[in-house]
Amino acid sequence: MMRSPQALAIAVRLPDGSVVLKDEPFTSLTARYPVLKKPLLRGPVILIEALVTGVQALTFSAQAALEEEETQLGWGSLALTLGGAFVLAFLVFGFLPHYLSGLSGRLLGHPLTTADFSFHLIDGLIKLLFILLYIWGISLFQEIRRVFQYHGAEHKSICAYEARQPLDVEHARQHCTCHPRCGTSFILVVLLVSILIFTIFFPFVPALTRTGFLNNIMQVLVKVALMFPIAAVAYEIIRWGGKHQDSFLARILLWPGLFTQRLTALEPDDSMIEVALEALKAVLAREAQASTAE
Repeated sequence: MMRSPQALAIAVRLPDGSVVLKDEPFTSLTARYPVLKKPLLRGPVILIEALVTGVQALTFSAQAALEEEETQLGWGSLALTLGGAFVLAFLVFGFLPHYLSGLSGRLLGHPLTTADFSFHLIDGLIKLLFILLYIWGISLFQEIRRVFQYHGAEHKSICAYEARQPLDVEHARQHCTCHPRCGTSFILVVLLVSILIFTIFFPFVPALTRTGFLNNIMQVLVKVALMFPIAAVAYEIIRWGGKHQDSFLARILLWPGLFTQRLTALEPDDSMIEVALEALKAVLAREAQASTAE
């Protein structure tokens, strides 16, 4: 999947070896409502749009594969799958680390609450561990590994374009599978920023620092709500780092995400790079048409 300010393209390799392409105009909310382009407002908008377009790409890919088998993926099945995934993510990456962070106080010899910095530090470390184990675990499945290889193909194609090289397999193949503005980097920066914001926020709301099962659930729900300001700050960090890649500070900030991309953006084969280039060329063609129309 490739997206630009005015276009969205999804290319899928079918089981018979052919490539099916879906490309269409795309208008971001930031273009419709210019106020959303302001710093600290654009981050959450871009995050939500990325989630929506990501689901669209996965749905289109699944539908294309199922059509080859003459079956259909119903909206009910899709809603059930996505709903189950969000609930599971809330439990495994939200509630469980939060609950375990409270229990860890016993190992430290004193109770820990959300008013303590160490609580949020432990919570962040547990989440990081869970995320890395999850990514490593699913990468053992051949289907997911192929998804990660296509992810690497996307990065190689974009790097070739940014280097102003011809958009062909030969030139794209030369580039690294990592990219500083990747969503994987965003996840890691979100984790680091969340530790800081949670540490500042919760002590100012004493009612949210109490212990107990129901209080834990309420605290996790508040954390979910705080993801919007956290995403806002994290996006500005990623944006700055992407523009100042040679800066020592940017390298420090982006290093965790680039390291994690070694798990999520794997080395693709040439056929995968071909698919990524098809999507990129379609996006660039629509961008050129839009510029000509203006």
